[in-house]
Amino acid sequence: MSHVVALSRTVARAGLAPLRWLAAWARILLFGAAMLVRALSPASYSPRARLNLARHVVLDTAPILGWFTVLVALFTLILTRIVVVTAQSYGLSQYALEMVIRVLVIELIPLTAALFVALRCTIPGAAAVVEMRRGGHFRALRAAGEDPAAVELLPRMLAGIFACITLASLSCVVAGVLAYFAVYGFSSAGLEAFTHMFGRVFSPAFTLIFVLKTLLSALAVSVIPMASGLHDLDGDGTRESAALQGLVRMFGVLLVLEAVSLVGNYI
Repeated sequence: MSHVVALSRTVARAGLAPLRWLAAWARILLFGAAMLVRALSPASYSPRARLNLARHVVLDTAPILGWFTVLVALFTLILTRIVVVTAQSYGLSQYALEMVIRVLVIELIPLTAALFVALRCTIPGAAAVVEMRRGGHFRALRAAGEDPAAVELLPRMLAGIFACITLASLSCVVAGVLAYFAVYGFSSAGLEAFTHMFGRVFSPAFTLIFVLKTLLSALAVSVIPMASGLHDLDGDGTRESAALQGLVRMFGVLLVLEAVSLVGNYI
């Protein structure tokens, strides 16, 4: 009899899984929409909220900007050398630099920057918000007449978006410059060919897809961990499991964005 009851409960949970999945995504979307409305509202930026925003922008961007750029520079030099040597062996030297720009600048760097910011900034920030909520910090803010979402949530989310876009933009510039030097050396002889190739690669459609992918990736790594930390998204009552579910969803969204970007760019 106990086996029958356990089996029926398992079947019932399996039947409710799609509903829980939809409810989780609905909460994430509602949270993101609410934060977007707050971000566009001047009333959200009280003196305390502005101070927190400035602090988080500096703390989430400055410590990682330098050495992330150095890592991207080293990876650019290594990848460019591999691609150039391989292209020369097949007689395709004229396509080597364009391949580096397409693969590294357009595809890899925005995705890597988003993952880096998520692991370094937004996921720890979401965990800190959960601890604040558990410790009664949100109640203290409400008692003081402050909005907890505007004071603690919004600055962390905006700082994550800023860090992701900043890392991706600066690293793309550094990668493009180093790729040129790796192919042509410290000479302006290839500047005209490089400019022509760069303009051909970054057509209006390519540029639009690149900008949208970078922006949406920044939103994903900033919103999903925060929403997962504040809500029990998996329905089992444990914050740790909810955070894990949020992490999986974030990686899933990034993979979907990358797949859509590849389809839009090359099909």
